[in-house]
Amino acid sequence: MTPIRLAVIGAGHLGRFHAKIAAQLDDVELVAVCDPLKESRQRVSQEVGCRPVADFREVVGQIDAAVLATPTFTHCDIGQQLIEEGLSLLVEKPLASTVAEAEQLLRCADRQGTVLQVGHVERFNPAFTCVASKLKEPKYIEATRTSGYSFRSTDIGVVLDMMIHDLDIILALVDAPVTQVDALGISVLGDHEDMASVRLTFATGCVAQLTASRVSYEMRRTMQVTTTSCFASIDFAKGQATLVAPREDVLKRELEFDEIAADDVAYWKKHMFEELLVKQVYHPPQVNAIEEEQRDLVRAIQQRGTPQVDGLAGRNAVAVAELILDQIANHSWDGAGSKRCGPRAMPLSPMLYDPTSWGQDVPQRRKAG
Repeated sequence: MTPIRLAVIGAGHLGRFHAKIAAQLDDVELVAVCDPLKESRQRVSQEVGCRPVADFREVVGQIDAAVLATPTFTHCDIGQQLIEEGLSLLVEKPLASTVAEAEQLLRCADRQGTVLQVGHVERFNPAFTCVASKLKEPKYIEATRTSGYSFRSTDIGVVLDMMIHDLDIILALVDAPVTQVDALGISVLGDHEDMASVRLTFATGCVAQLTASRVSYEMRRTMQVTTTSCFASIDFAKGQATLVAPREDVLKRELEFDEIAADDVAYWKKHMFEELLVKQVYHPPQVNAIEEEQRDLVRAIQQRGTPQVDGLAGRNAVAVAELILDQIANHSWDGAGSKRCGPRAMPLSPMLYDPTSWGQDVPQRRKAG
């Protein structure tokens, strides 16, 4: 089969990864790396052995698809130009800055009949894929995603930058509308929230608690999912998962544990997770999730199918993120009626609290440098 002619647009951190992987795929011909910064495009193009291009419009007509790894605020404009040329597209997460922009890209792709994939790469993480089919009817989900400050994606906050991965996973598991959103966020280094805590309630009764920080001293990418029949602990960073599935008679409440003989207590304490709450640890073969993502794009193009994470999934993640950001922007730090709202209005220390400052605007912070 003829290889898919591909260009990577954006030669930053993620663009470089995409280019290096695409250059190794048998079903892909990497035509060019496009970036307005000469040093960036030349460095990556030399690493992968393809043409450096300043303006992505130069390669239109020479490619079948593109990976869009530019800043989020450019996704809608550049993405629409590419789709209108009949090109299939893998857009790095998030799909767009707003729901309106995401839906604009969806409509455009639908008109042109092209593939629109979104880079929610955790869907291809073996830690998730090895247990995903067992996570039916989730009732409680807890997700934690923390890292140090990367100095990238500064045009968006931690919700669209990092939490969006967990939102996508949760929406893939819970097939129901969100009915309530509670959220707060704090800006530490930039103009957007760098930490966020969120509670989502779904129409099914499922509750999801999410925490994300990009100013943490600890690196974590974990999720715990409790369903009607099992519990799963997923470690995206380690690529492994643990599943605990209660025995059928335990699920049916047929065992009377308050009537267990004293002599049997020691036995069940020792064998609890072998016989009653059966625990299984999964160590799936490790894969390159971005490579699997690109292979999925190629399959969708060649078979005229739908990618695993399509434009609609990307749109839905942005829609929930937008609800969260609205809550963060309106969170009142001093109670009802307070004018100190939003991620930049951090709570005052009790030692520094000055009643005369009530109602005053939060002073602008000095830019670094």
